[in-house]
Amino acid sequence: MTIQRLTNAEIALMELLWKTSPLTARQICDQLYDDSKKSQHGTVQRLLQSLEEKGFVNRDRSLGVQLFTPTLSREAYGARQLESLADKLTGGSIAPLLTHLLEADKLDNAEIMRLRKVLAEARKHG
Repeated sequence: MTIQRLTNAEIALMELLWKTSPLTARQICDQLYDDSKKSQHGTVQRLLQSLEEKGFVNRDRSLGVQLFTPTLSREAYGARQLESLADKLTGGSIAPLLTHLLEADKLDNAEIMRLRKVLAEARKHG
């Protein structure tokens, strides 16, 4: 499964929408570039257009202002990226990644417990 990747600037914009949405382009601009002396409205508009074309953002034109919302969650995007990475590097297996994260002590206790719960559910269902 291949999905379009997001640039760093697009991810920064998506982070705002994942935390708080819907947002207007002006609100996004103010939050992303609050310390900029130069207007970044055009940059934000181009990023929103790109994200909309890629299918990551929905633009609601029903009100006086346009509101933007993400079309998928951060978790869904991350999962798709992990699946794509696994396809490229390990023939589709996520096990090497999980094993590495566990062995490198990159998962905290809460994350380990969540994995255990998911594995137990998977075992119940086949």
